[in-house]
Amino acid sequence: MVDFVKRLGKFCDLDIMTLKDLKPSKTFSPERCVKEEGEMILRAIPGDEFVVALDEKGKEMNSIAFAEFLSEKLDQGRAITFIIGGAFGLAEKVKERADLQLSFSKMTFTHQMIRIFLLEQLWRGFCIINGKEYHHD
Repeated sequence: MVDFVKRLGKFCDLDIMTLKDLKPSKTFSPERCVKEEGEMILRAIPGDEFVVALDEKGKEMNSIAFAEFLSEKLDQGRAITFIIGGAFGLAEKVKERADLQLSFSKMTFTHQMIRIFLLEQLWRGFCIINGKEYHHD
């Protein structure tokens, strides 16, 4: 992960914010975890940013289309906030706030894995935008 963060520094300002991962218990249901995590996420989103929620039911893009999406937002001067849900997914309110719901696959991945996939796709997208090789870097 650190390697992709370093690589992305050549192309963009990148901030990674990790919120507390809530765990269910006898008195704290998975549904309550999702709800409270959702409230934390909504409070953390800057009001004017383009929000992308990663969700397995979202829109799928190949790497070229993702690069075009990044380029379009950059041309508009829009900062992008990507949201990865916790172990039990994203609250509906977070999905509703999102300007785009994006899927990396119909498969389910851990939020730790999808973070790495997202960083890699961001790096690949910026390489595509800037005409740089990415296969053997």
